[in-house]
Amino acid sequence: MGMVKKPVTGMKDIMPREMEIRDYCIGLIKETYRAFGFNGVETPCVEHIENLSSKQGGENEKLIFKILKRGEKLKIDEAKEEIDLVDGGLRYDLTVPLSRYYANNANDLPAPFKALQMGNVWRADRPQRGRYRQFMQCDIDILGEPTILAEIELILATTTLLGKLDFKNFTIRINDRRILKAMAAKCGFPESDFDSVFITLDKMDKISLDGVKEELLSAGYSEASVTEYLALFEKVTGDVNGISFLKEALGEHLAEDVADDLISIIESVEGAKSADFVMKFDPTLVRGMSYYTGPIFEISMDEYGGSVGGGGRYDEMIGRFTGNATPACGFSIGFERIIMLLLERDFKVPGTGTRTAFLIEKKMPAEKVGQILLLARKRREAGEIVHVAVMKKNKKFQKDQLTSEGYGEIVEFFADRDIPTE
Repeated sequence: MGMVKKPVTGMKDIMPREMEIRDYCIGLIKETYRAFGFNGVETPCVEHIENLSSKQGGENEKLIFKILKRGEKLKIDEAKEEIDLVDGGLRYDLTVPLSRYYANNANDLPAPFKALQMGNVWRADRPQRGRYRQFMQCDIDILGEPTILAEIELILATTTLLGKLDFKNFTIRINDRRILKAMAAKCGFPESDFDSVFITLDKMDKISLDGVKEELLSAGYSEASVTEYLALFEKVTGDVNGISFLKEALGEHLAEDVADDLISIIESVEGAKSADFVMKFDPTLVRGMSYYTGPIFEISMDEYGGSVGGGGRYDEMIGRFTGNATPACGFSIGFERIIMLLLERDFKVPGTGTRTAFLIEKKMPAEKVGQILLLARKRREAGEIVHVAVMKKNKKFQKDQLTSEGYGEIVEFFADRDIPTE
């Protein structure tokens, strides 16, 4: 079998121009989030298969890259089912590993704990524009804070970062899982069917209100329930008035503080924001993860045509590890999609210094090469980026290539000429 040049399906090689933007963004992300008091953490890319298959990750649990047991533990002939062969998997997000990390280290961490985590995750997904099987995730989470200050801080930190990358006119869509459940309960849907109802509702932007109605009716739900349910969505506005309307319409099905807290989050963020965006109440926002328990949010950008990040409150997950309920809330930006948008708009990394190329004639005496390298060192110490290379036969092509890579000055050195000291 021959060697294969192309990367594995759904993975990609990263070229230097993209790598420069990625490195810049990683630095800016860390600087911005640390200014909000978040601390960097890291977890292994391999997780226990029990944790990854705990019904916490929704549809992602179907996309796990599973890892076979190793050595003597791998007994293929004796295996009766998959669990006999597998004991680990590549993490599909950073939230499940962070919950395990916190449960294992809580005694040594401050309370509340503000975590910043960046790292690759893996999903055996169908690759498409902006979606890969290996991709970088960038999460901030606040653990141990039960109040809406967590949601407000997460949204402000994330939007501040996007503003620094010159993203404008984007939308933070916000909802609450308890509002979703209250709407379904009021209209008579059985609680055991809530998740399947929400999966259909989540298609609203693709199949419209009529499509959702048709799908719910074909699933066997009563026309009275479906009609009442969809009538609520037709009457709701995308601002705080829409939340107030639902607070009244849902009555005893919705705890009073849920609507009030959501209004407070929107008004607090609008009052303190530094970036150019709007907050929008969206009662059709579902978020795929079944672990969310309260407010949920997503970043929508017109130039992408979809979500470039999301998150929410997941107060029950850490308790599955420890037995003790721990408030938790997180926000993840779609790092790969942000990088893709920056590449498409030909983003230039600021402050990378002057780029200079030194081209040395092929038969240059060693003494003169030493002088050139000393000159390059001086320039680098002064903040320049200096690339030293041997002059090629096709010098014009070489210089054109260097210019396209951003080298503004190209200096040629010849064996029969003196080497400048500056």
